[in-house]
Amino acid sequence: MTLDIIRSDHLRAPHSFFARGGGASSGVFAGLNCGTGSSDQREAVAVNRARVAAALGVDGAHMRGLHQVHSGDVVVFDGPGDERPRADGAVTATPGVALTILTADCLPVLFDGGSVVGAAHAGWRGLAAGVLEQTVNEMRRLGAGSVKAVVGPAISQENYEVGPEVRDAFAGDEAFFGRGEGDRLQFDLPGLAVERLRRASVDAAWTGDCTYADPARFYSYRRATHRGEADYGRLIAGIRLG
Repeated sequence: MTLDIIRSDHLRAPHSFFARGGGASSGVFAGLNCGTGSSDQREAVAVNRARVAAALGVDGAHMRGLHQVHSGDVVVFDGPGDERPRADGAVTATPGVALTILTADCLPVLFDGGSVVGAAHAGWRGLAAGVLEQTVNEMRRLGAGSVKAVVGPAISQENYEVGPEVRDAFAGDEAFFGRGEGDRLQFDLPGLAVERLRRASVDAAWTGDCTYADPARFYSYRRATHRGEADYGRLIAGIRLG
């Protein structure tokens, strides 16, 4: 089956935001589940990840990923390998390396800086911790030129209800929080990410795809929780230098 891939003219480097179509997984994971930490069959996840590597034009060792922990930490990958450091952003200036991010409502963000590329995972905690800005700083430290970024499929404001503690983490950005039921708030996570990137002098955009609202195309942690499902699939996004 053909993979369901979203690409953006905003980025020059080879990249893909992968939807769930075209994968080998079944059940609640049906499609292209790339989460090695899920309870999906290991063989199915391995097949899915091999298909992603082929689509990105690399072998498995050159497809570098992270043990994501909702932090502001960023690492540099200098070549192939299988270790997954605890961090939420990655950059590389090594041609042939593809950086990947796993998500299921959080933001997958891909960065193109010409001679350097980057990738970041950001939920509200990572966004508050500055993972996007730190990814840009690391890219510039490695010699990136003008940086562009695209936020991929993520939960939209309409479907992302949070408590006042989340708003409190973003003093000065209350405009990105709409009123919800009681003390609940509707948080525009992709919108604030794009705004913060623009403040960092990054030309940024969002694809506009909501993971929660489109179960046929995307996995969603929050939707799976609301449905009482035992687990959920993970989407993958990747960008390759050269």
